[in-house]
Amino acid sequence: MSEIKRIDCGKRMSEAVICNGVAWLAGQVGNGATVAEQTQDALAEVDALLTRIGSDRTKILSAQIWLADIADFEEMNGVWDAWVVPGHTPARATGEAKLASAQYRVEIIVTAAV
Repeated sequence: MSEIKRIDCGKRMSEAVICNGVAWLAGQVGNGATVAEQTQDALAEVDALLTRIGSDRTKILSAQIWLADIADFEEMNGVWDAWVVPGHTPARATGEAKLASAQYRVEIIVTAAV
């Protein structure tokens, strides 16, 4: 059986789980008054977690992005498009959902190779 490694394993969730060279990251949210600011902050959290587990943006396999309001799609994409590495864009889905707290307008969930 393959080893399962849990990063910052808590009572409810882990920040990341790694198995067979694949890492599943917990949803990352950010601070800020705008969707753009929150997206930038959430992506900085993704970067930090990827670095911590020995991965990076070029190894992202898939991303799920949840917006509190799908009308913010273009604003979020403006930040995403500047962040993602050309030629290494992951499979991605974006949807609208009620997020865990009313202050959050975007949540990003990433799966990456390690």
